[in-house]
Amino acid sequence: MAKVFLDTCVLYPPILRDFLLGLADAGVYQPLWSQGVAAEWMHVTARRGQGGAPEALARMARRWPDGVAPPGEPTLLDLPDSADRHVLAAAQAGGAEILLTLNLRDFPRRAVEPLGIRVVAPDDFALTSWLAHGALVEAQVARVWPGLTGRRRRNAMKRAGLPRLGKALEV
Repeated sequence: MAKVFLDTCVLYPPILRDFLLGLADAGVYQPLWSQGVAAEWMHVTARRGQGGAPEALARMARRWPDGVAPPGEPTLLDLPDSADRHVLAAAQAGGAEILLTLNLRDFPRRAVEPLGIRVVAPDDFALTSWLAHGALVEAQVARVWPGLTGRRRRNAMKRAGLPRLGKALEV
């Protein structure tokens, strides 16, 4: 099972987080995150006045007790934004094969390929997961978007950042 490091931006939107962690719960991948990512996530949710993140983080820690990656060595990495170094360092230290993020430009190939990590957007990850584990992914879609079908589900999934998967499942 692939180890997938979750960047803050895929944990913050609750519906995307719920879907992605549902895939992990179904055995599609093993999630990883770091204390630094968790701190950013808590900061963003507090700043925006949204609750639920501390409880979600506690559930993640209970469900995947080995999910917290060590911090690694961020100072050794070269990224366009030095504030992202902690993410890549923890992904490497945790043995992640994939770094799941919406910020693809922040993690250029020249920086991640030598580390053996692929940077993947959630929609691409979800679509690839569906091709490999169709029934498991479809079950998570039905759980997260209950009662929605066709165009309504496709639009909801597009708003959640999963437009290609939504299109593939529209029928």
